[in-house]
Parts: sequence; C-alpha cells; structure tokens
Amino acid sequence: MRSPFGFLRGLIPPTPLSRRLATQSLLFAAGDGTFTTASAFYLVVFVGLTPAQIGIGLTVAGIASFLTAYPMGRLADRVGPRRIWAISAAGSAASFSLMPFIHGFWAYLAVVVVFEVVNNAGGAGRNAYVLDVLPEKERVQTQAFMYSSLNLGFTVGALIAGVALALDTDTVLKWGVPFLATAVGVANAFWITRLPKAPHDERRVSGEAAIVKVGPGALRNVGWLLVTTFTGTMWTNQVLLHTVIPLWLVEYTDSPRWLLAWLFATNTVLCIVLPAYTSQGVHHVRDALRRVWWSSGFFVAACAITLFTHDTRGFLTIFLVWFGHVAVTGAELAISSASWALQAELMDPDRRGEYEGVAGIGRQLGGAWAPALFTFLAMGWHPDFYRGAGWIVIAAIIVAAAAAMGPSTKMAVRFKQTHFPREEEPDPAAV
Repeated sequence: MRSPFGFLRGLIPPTPLSRRLATQSLLFAAGDGTFTTASAFYLVVFVGLTPAQIGIGLTVAGIASFLTAYPMGRLADRVGPRRIWAISAAGSAASFSLMPFIHGFWAYLAVVVVFEVVNNAGGAGRNAYVLDVLPEKERVQTQAFMYSSLNLGFTVGALIAGVALALDTDTVLKWGVPFLATAVGVANAFWITRLPKAPHDERRVSGEAAIVKVGPGALRNVGWLLVTTFTGTMWTNQVLLHTVIPLWLVEYTDSPRWLLAWLFATNTVLCIVLPAYTSQGVHHVRDALRRVWWSSGFFVAACAITLFTHDTRGFLTIFLVWFGHVAVTGAELAISSASWALQAELMDPDRRGEYEGVAGIGRQLGGAWAPALFTFLAMGWHPDFYRGAGWIVIAAIIVAAAAAMGPSTKMAVRFKQTHFPREEEPDPAAV
C-alpha cells in the first residue's frame, strides 16, 4: 500500500522547470483570485455600478475576447511567447491598480475590455511557451501540476478577500485588495521574465520568427477548429458546476443552502490534489480521446444523480447533490488532461500562438451558449411526458460532442501529417 507521504510527494512537481511553472500559476491565481472574489461587492459599492451594468460589461468584454483571440495569438507568435506573456501579466496587474480610481459604467467598461484583450494575449503566450519549452513526455503532467497550483492560488486569493470583506472598514477593501492584487501581479510578471527562453523565443531573438511562415495557417485547419469547439462543449461541465446544480439545489431540493459551500470546497480540494494523478498515462491523441469519453460518462452520471434529487428528502438528498457535484469534478479532471494532450499533439509547433487564438474562438463557439440553454433545460423546461427531459437533453449534448471528437481529431491529425514541420525537442540543459 502506498504511504501517505508517497502520495504527498506525488503532489510536488518533479523537475525544476515544472516547479517554476507551478509557482507562476500560484502567483497568478493568488493575485487574480484576491480581486475576483471581492469584485461583485467592490464594483457595486466603490465603482457605483448596478448588477445589470456589471453583466453588460462582462458580456461586452466576452465579445471583445472572442474578436481578439486570433489576432492576439498571431501577436504571441510574432513577439515571442514568453515576452507577450510577461507583458500581459504586467498589463493585468496595472488594471487592478486602476480600480480605486474609476467610477461609473464607461470607465469600468474600458478597464474590463482591456483586461480581457490583454489576458487573451497572455493566455496565448503562456500556452505556446509551456508547450515550446517542455519535452513532449513532460507536457501533460506539468500542466496538471500547474492546474493544481491555479486552484490552490485561487483558494489563497479567496481567503485573503474573505478577510478583507469581513473587516469592519472600507479602506482595506477599497485600497488593500486591488493593490495587493497588483503587487502579486507584478511579482508574477517578473517571475515570467526569469523563466528560461523557449525555442520560439530564441528564434525571435535571432530574427527567424520574423520570417513569414509558409503553408496554411490555423484558420485553414478545420479539424483543429472542430476539436476546440467540441472541447469547449465538453468544458460546459463548469456551467453545471457553478450555475445549474447550485440553482437546482436552491429551487428543487430540500437541501440546506450551506451545502453550496461544501460543494465548492470539495471541488477545489479535488482539483488541487488529483490532477497530477488523473493526468498520468495521457500523452497522445488516443489517450486524450479515452479521457473525453471518461469526461462524458462523469457528466452524464452527474445529470442523472442530480435529476434524481428532485424526489428525495433529507440526508439522502444532501449526499446525492454532493455526489453529483463530485461527478462533475470527475468530468472536469478528465477533460483537462485530454485538452492538454490534444494541444500538445495537434498544434503547429511554429504557430502555437496562432493555434491558441483559434482555440479561443472554438471554445467560445462550443460553450458560450451553455449557461442560458442549460439553465433553461434544467430549470424551465418541464414537458408533460417527462419533467426531467431537460437533464436528458443536456446529457445528450455532451455525448454528441464526445462522439464528434473522434472524426474531428482524425481530420486534425491528417492536417498535421501533411503540413506541420518536424518539431525539435528543447535542449534539457537550456531549461
């Protein structure tokens, strides 16, 4: 039997570079989580917004994110993944520092739109850098450790914001929260600049990256666009996790509302502890497709379990709602490892920023509609022939997306075999 100490050692990234990348994820999430946790209260009380204005601002920012995903990806390839990632981190930190000085809707809208566009560039640079700098066999596992660190960082940020919200003074909340987020964001940007150069960064310094690439770009790769679109659909487990199941708990079960805290705490703990283990054995497209089906199975189980709670009472309802939430977490962990493997295998090594930009478009197409549709199906559509039909439709959407991943990846693999250059492994001594 494996000792608890062996299990805990398995949570520590195994290589110096993976530990540095995990530390970066922790820094980013701690800063972002500190402000995000308090943002709704902050925007209403200090910026003077209504909830409707906040919603409009986030919607406009989402549209801006969609429209700029591809050009920001191209920019990451042109400037260099690590450089654009660091610039983006600094820009995000600057956005936090502006919050105490803005008031009203239009100032908020300008900041939130810039924040989303800057983060688009940073996300493209980050993903391109990680795939570029790591040997093929370490990519999925290292991203699992980074994912764990992200969840740990968001938890730390939430705790800090919770303390600020609990204090009987507005000064700490108005000035302390955004400036602490800014300070951590600046530390994150500096940390990124200290990471080793990846091959793409080296080529940019030598002038090779300025050479216009030959061959079709990412927008011509229909298979990749389909893969990322259906992956976005698989990621709608987050809509179930954060919106549909909590609303269902409140409206259609007799569960106590404090159970919501336990649901999110369970998800957070599992997403800190388990990614390093659930991602093991996932390296290639075939491994990823198996995890896609695992994810769909967990998703369907969550729908079935949650639907059943409409007719249960007491402790059984509490247990089943919690268990359904755990099943959604299983779907999240499975599609995470699948996504990392598909990125590593199906993106052009010379155009990773561009491919990440197209992936951003695909993910939006695959999941932007889910909050409205899933909430309607689960909460508002109760046909006479079967009151739970909406949950069945939600599950069927996910199964259809999982089934479509097979032929989509085959298209992407054929495109890769025809058009992609041979990828060179990074020099271990350089990282």
